Amino acid sequence: MNAPRGKYEQSKGHGTGYVGTGGHGAGNACTGKRLGWLRPAALVKLIGILSFAYLFFGFMVLPCLNTLTSIFTTKNASGQIDPWAVIRFFFAGNMKRYVWNSLKLALFLIVTVNVVGVSAVLLTEYFDIRGARILRLGYMTTLIYSGVALVTGYLFLYDRNGILTTALVNAFPGMNPNWFSGFNAVLFTMTFACTSNHMLFLRNAIRGIDYNTVEAARNMGAKPFTVLRRVVFPTLLPTMFSLTVMTFITGLCAMSAPTLLGYDSINPEIVRLAGSSAADEAFPQARAALLSIILAVFTILLLTVLSSYERKGHYLSVSKTKARLQKQKITNPIANALAHLYAYVLFVIYMTPVVMIVVFSFQTYGAIRMKRLDPGSWTLINFFGTEDYEYLTSRGSYRLRKGSISGLFSNEATLGGIRMSFFLSAIAAFLACLIVVIACNYIFRNRKNLKGLVMEYCMLFPWLLPTILICYSYRTYFNSESIWYVGFNNLYYGERVRLLIILAYTVVKLPFSLRMIKAAFYAIDEELEDAARNLGSSGLRTFLQVKLPIILPSVLAVFALNFNALFTEYDMSATFASSYGTSYAMVIQSMCDEEGLYGYNVNASGRRCASTVFIMLVSGLILYLVYGVGGRDLGERLALKEKRRKRLERIKARLGRGL
Repeated sequence: MNAPRGKYEQSKGHGTGYVGTGGHGAGNACTGKRLGWLRPAALVKLIGILSFAYLFFGFMVLPCLNTLTSIFTTKNASGQIDPWAVIRFFFAGNMKRYVWNSLKLALFLIVTVNVVGVSAVLLTEYFDIRGARILRLGYMTTLIYSGVALVTGYLFLYDRNGILTTALVNAFPGMNPNWFSGFNAVLFTMTFACTSNHMLFLRNAIRGIDYNTVEAARNMGAKPFTVLRRVVFPTLLPTMFSLTVMTFITGLCAMSAPTLLGYDSINPEIVRLAGSSAADEAFPQARAALLSIILAVFTILLLTVLSSYERKGHYLSVSKTKARLQKQKITNPIANALAHLYAYVLFVIYMTPVVMIVVFSFQTYGAIRMKRLDPGSWTLINFFGTEDYEYLTSRGSYRLRKGSISGLFSNEATLGGIRMSFFLSAIAAFLACLIVVIACNYIFRNRKNLKGLVMEYCMLFPWLLPTILICYSYRTYFNSESIWYVGFNNLYYGERVRLLIILAYTVVKLPFSLRMIKAAFYAIDEELEDAARNLGSSGLRTFLQVKLPIILPSVLAVFALNFNALFTEYDMSATFASSYGTSYAMVIQSMCDEEGLYGYNVNASGRRCASTVFIMLVSGLILYLVYGVGGRDLGERLALKEKRRKRLERIKARLGRGL
């Protein structure tokens, strides 16, 4: 009888046994372990990890580190590196003024935006105000137009030649016609522009208040405003704190309003310095980098405070049987009249720019230029078609410019801007959703270990930095042919800048997409995934056929919101200013700056009004699909279907009686 192959050993404390050298023993197990990474699933996982590391370090960390180090590698006049040159320039020059102006704007906005935003929500959701539905629509107009379009509307009314300013100057000859400029104009414009967050988040928080607590306080003899102060406001504190932080960051990083209204703040100065050179002024790039880092420090501090506050958990408990909030009547007749007066004054302030832009978008260029409504000058030329323009030259002769008056959809430049913004925004919105869906799936599969936590914080990394810092870092870091991981290509050169803009758009939208889509993953029942796994379904098939259909409505909603925000975006595209990557908002703004010069773009202001109307229609449609149709639950959809069926039956019955 042949002895078995192998070495006979005696293990200390464990008896005796064989260490096999062949067959199906430990050698094959070790071989299988070594070959484990060659399996398809393991290879896909390895490729995913390497791709994530490449994208995170290459397009998030390294560009921002390059911006930070550029501050301390500045060369002085003798050509030697002087690490403190920019710091000394900051304290000796006027850079402090830009920081202080931004801080002042942010601090004032905290007060004004919260006062207007909270009062607007209370007037439409908490107090019983007549016409609340109409008021709500007026207060929510800032959701469908923002940035350059919104500032344009206010300029149309309040600038030196604006409609209301002209009327006020005629009524009060001593009034300063340039009153709407600088800090006051920016504060006024952004106060009403930034209340859109209150109309979204604070409105939902108030509608979620348990009416039983309000009713209990009133039964104990508390007055309506006492109930508001002692019962309602404490419940809203977490939401209010978050909105305050968002408002502060918005004011600190403001771009459109300060640029168009002539206010010296940080972001416009960063964009100006980014386009400057050392031949024009002292180390402009390093100064822009320092201002960007200052913004980043403020943002990180604020987010740290917010996270610390949220961990304390300042939330009120409610009764087990929650009752829907009922609107409260203001019993004092004087207070009731003042509340109604204030509500409709706000409504007029919100709606006047919107109405004026819509009306003047159908006026001729002459009426728009004179800011006077002419009932006999209605036209569609700002939207469609072209006209010739004859003007008087400096030599006293008339000259004809063919097609100088052109509509929004008949002008090659505006059509090119629309196509460019649509293309860049759609790709970036899709990539942000795709990356976040894959990341969320990984986070939930590893939510009990460190890997999932690391992935989540990496995806939230762009929230620690202001948008202008990310865009500026991309512009300076990738404006070189020495970056090996992008194939030694200058991404800021020529048409490659479009890829750079898409990358910046995508990175900036990752944190918001993560917060929204991650919430959708909580709706997935773990038993469905377990059942699919027990039936032999692979992880990829389970994700595609079980998880994705559940989260798809939320993913589509996030895609729509991302596209809506990026399509009208101005701040980031201004940082990447290039003839190959000019966005829609930049095209309109540049046309208005050169309006009528040498007989070109005569009706640029009218075309900008038409563009604002177009943006409002697109944004309104997307918001309706997301929060209107997409926000209805199954019961509401069935009720609407039944309502439509009954309406159709009534129409058929009337037609039958008529026949």
